[in-house]
Amino acid sequence: MHISKKNLVRILVSFVIVIVIIGLWLVKNHGAENIAELDGQGSVAKAPTNPDFALDVTEPLDLDRLKSYGLPILLDFGADSCAPCKEMAPILKDLNARLQGKAIIRFIDVWKYPELANGFPIRVIPTQMFFDMEGKPYVPSDPSDSQLLMYIHKDTEEHLFTAHEGGMTEAMIMEALGEMGLHND
Repeated sequence: MHISKKNLVRILVSFVIVIVIIGLWLVKNHGAENIAELDGQGSVAKAPTNPDFALDVTEPLDLDRLKSYGLPILLDFGADSCAPCKEMAPILKDLNARLQGKAIIRFIDVWKYPELANGFPIRVIPTQMFFDMEGKPYVPSDPSDSQLLMYIHKDTEEHLFTAHEGGMTEAMIMEALGEMGLHND
């Protein structure tokens, strides 16, 4: 049996098309967690595979587990529909993506999940809570100039929380994370 060059080219092209389609299907259905995607601002952001590093919190936080990573932690308590929270949302999303493995940035929507704010001194939204690399409440280098609230247990005088009420800029957040031990190479 003799195959002409024309038929051989058709067979090879068909074979290559089938291989490309199978490859695309495999990547789409089995390798998506390993593929970087654009975050809408031109930056490449890899989706976190560890749920402790995902931005949005939808179930109770295990603060002790987060502290065990030895990374600075920022917990932002807000809501998707609050104006200052909306201004902070892209900043938090970008920082969460950029600082994977260097800091933990989490967002808790207290209107959707009010129970997730239990145990935290939330008076207004947004409110940010800061913990240093040792898992202790952040103590700024100049507490009087920091605009941060320090929550102290009234009986034991233990420092429980360091919070900021209201919106924060990326520069403000990065300054606090830097003082808390962020190594942003």
